Amino acid sequence: MVALDVENLSKTFPRARPLFGAAPPGVRAVRPMSFDVEHGETLGIVGESGCGKSTLARMLVGLLAPSEGEIQIDGQSPGKGDPAEFGKLIQYVFQDPNSSLNPRKTIKQVMEAPLKHLYQMPSAQRDDRIREIFATVSLRESFLERYPHEFSGGQAQRIGIARALAADPRIIVLDEPVSALDVSVQAQVLNLLADLKTRLGLTYLFISHDLAVVEAVSDRVMVLYFGSVVEIGRADSIFAHPRHPYTKLLADSAPVVGRPLTAPEQKGTELPDPLDPPPGCAFAGRCPKATDICRTDEPELRDMGEDQRAACHHPIDP
Repeated sequence: MVALDVENLSKTFPRARPLFGAAPPGVRAVRPMSFDVEHGETLGIVGESGCGKSTLARMLVGLLAPSEGEIQIDGQSPGKGDPAEFGKLIQYVFQDPNSSLNPRKTIKQVMEAPLKHLYQMPSAQRDDRIREIFATVSLRESFLERYPHEFSGGQAQRIGIARALAADPRIIVLDEPVSALDVSVQAQVLNLLADLKTRLGLTYLFISHDLAVVEAVSDRVMVLYFGSVVEIGRADSIFAHPRHPYTKLLADSAPVVGRPLTAPEQKGTELPDPLDPPPGCAFAGRCPKATDICRTDEPELRDMGEDQRAACHHPIDP
């Protein structure tokens, strides 16, 4: 059963209008994309900086209004109704655990906010609910009277996860949830997320640039480049047999213990200029397989085997 259904979702940011003349075209941070996520599934979203991962995440949770397209959660379009109902369906865990918490409020005040605004829960009931959530994420009740600056990164991220759980959501968007943490703490947080997913029946969208983490936690993976989906499929298929040259570039660029660091084959290193996007395939300027058609015709996502799709005129043989 589909938990999240995204249809033709896009985001264009307007540019400043000059004193004279017409307004220049906006910057397309996310190009029209469609995908769905099943109940209980973890969809990993990967891509280098500037590919639109965080913009997509903010649209999914209602922090940014899409320019076009529709988001449906369990068949509902929450953006068209009560924002409080939207918050009960989907929540967000931010990349930087410390800066995502209000430094002027105690952890108890931080935790109470969703219970007050989404559920109008009375004080005694709020206290019981907060204690229950803290036990779920293995945090001590004594932390509730402290302020965010008093915690380590791992503790602050657990608090961020607890705050998301307070809304009792069905879907959680995790935006680089472990990138700011030490490796040993990353493992603890990832194990906690896996346990919560099983116990609470959660659905995750896991955004990261760390391919090893994405491969470990994801059921399916969606690869973004220049605001577009270039490949999507099962995690094991994506990493074992990438069909898009950009996916292979990402996999070959990831450091592996015991393997010498070598630069993967590509023509260039820079993303296209978002103020002057190229025609055709946005990856053509870096792709060793690019031909004339790649520079004129934008490829569409098409089937590349069982549950794997890629947008490429010259896909890699499996």
